[in-house]
Amino acid sequence: MAATILIADDDAVQRRLVENMVQKCGYEPLVVDSGDAAVALLTAPDAQAIDAVVLDLVMPGLDGLGVLAKMREAGLNIPVIVQTAHGGIDNVVSAMRAGAQDFVVKPVGFERLQVSLRNALNTSALKGELQRIRHSREGRLTFADIITRSETMAAVLRTAQKAAASSIPVLIEGESGVGKELFARAIHGSGERKAKPFVAVNCGAIPDNLVESILFGHEKGAFTGATERHMGKFVEASGGTLFLDEVGELPLAAQVKLLRALQEGTVEAVGGRKPVKVDVRIISATNRKLLELVKSGAFREDLFYRLHVLPLTIPPLRMRREDIPHLLRHFLARFAAEENRTITGISGEAVAHLAQLDWPGNIRQLENTVYRAVVMSESDQLGLSDFPQTVGHAVPDGQLAHSEPLVVAPSTAPAMVSGSEIPIAPLATAGSLSMLTATGEVRPLEGMENEIIRFAISHYRGQMSEVARRLKIGRSTLYRKLDEAAASDPAEGGAQDAN
Repeated sequence: MAATILIADDDAVQRRLVENMVQKCGYEPLVVDSGDAAVALLTAPDAQAIDAVVLDLVMPGLDGLGVLAKMREAGLNIPVIVQTAHGGIDNVVSAMRAGAQDFVVKPVGFERLQVSLRNALNTSALKGELQRIRHSREGRLTFADIITRSETMAAVLRTAQKAAASSIPVLIEGESGVGKELFARAIHGSGERKAKPFVAVNCGAIPDNLVESILFGHEKGAFTGATERHMGKFVEASGGTLFLDEVGELPLAAQVKLLRALQEGTVEAVGGRKPVKVDVRIISATNRKLLELVKSGAFREDLFYRLHVLPLTIPPLRMRREDIPHLLRHFLARFAAEENRTITGISGEAVAHLAQLDWPGNIRQLENTVYRAVVMSESDQLGLSDFPQTVGHAVPDGQLAHSEPLVVAPSTAPAMVSGSEIPIAPLATAGSLSMLTATGEVRPLEGMENEIIRFAISHYRGQMSEVARRLKIGRSTLYRKLDEAAASDPAEGGAQDAN
């Protein structure tokens, strides 16, 4: 999904001009003809996510400075590029003081607007990452800190937001690396307990003989090595939230005591003589199917129903590939800043390739992949060669390339084009498809279809929604066809083409 750029200008000719340039940059334009319309769109309860604003400074009614003031009042941190036909220094100073990030004079040239948008999005991504890190350290993460534009994730977020408004026990399910703890912290940071402690415990990393001591505490001298009193995680989290990560790894003996603590609201330390009253909100997480553990006898059924009051399943990254360009932009901005590297973007070929991978390690794997690429790259732009560990894991070439390869005409695009949320290199704008094999036979329909899909993904710079729209198929159908191509045996595909 491409970045959405809001264009606000009362001049119809200028609106159309800027709209065309924004589309040429690879972004999705959203056009309004007044400042009031821009504010209404930005502040609507169900407002569409907007990544940047190109704002005319002089408009009838609410002018550009008025829009900037309204955005500041609403707490919106969307980067704004102001444009006007009057380029006086006073206008520049006023716009910058009002919160504009950049200033361009009408009529703005393509390259100038392109650079301005690229810088605005990169700066916004870096600010977002810094804010996310700060909020994480301070225990103030909210749902605004979760990077997603996926329709699949929208329903999950709505459920999580409802859960945050109460103290209902939440069980977060999902594969490793999808961001279960991030969701738990966002639920805590958006609820009434946000000023209280958030205590995370990885149940799978605790030795069996220490589980009860760590969760419920122990008295001095309760066992060998207990040289001092320990309060335990339940008492430590009292008033706030206790996050039990990988709860399915708890031994059965500890499950019994955990169930009693949840039922009675009290815990008893190892070696203790009387129970201690605690008030904690429980959020648990697992990357395993707890119900299957219950059926196999490895997890208590009564405890399962205590934890499984409001289940929340986070889909893996392969089910929300449209989030990959956004995540790439944020990770690139953060790591480039941390490593003091002047890397300005990722090539379109690399974005399209990374968006097709399954990412079994999910967001954590994607994050580490970008980190490695930033550290190892010797260029100011990441290309496919900077991700060598991913090559061979995308759609097999045997399914998408044939003895007569796709012929691409030279591109006449500018030296750098932005798209798929981050600056990328220009891609081919025309191509031809061979209908025959080397032996003169008509190629199989499936093979040509796969080749067309691959070219479309490259042509539209990995913007899967746009690819599906242009091919006139549903996005789920597009992903299914990619998965089918990846699952097929490349050797069989090559044999079919040879016949």
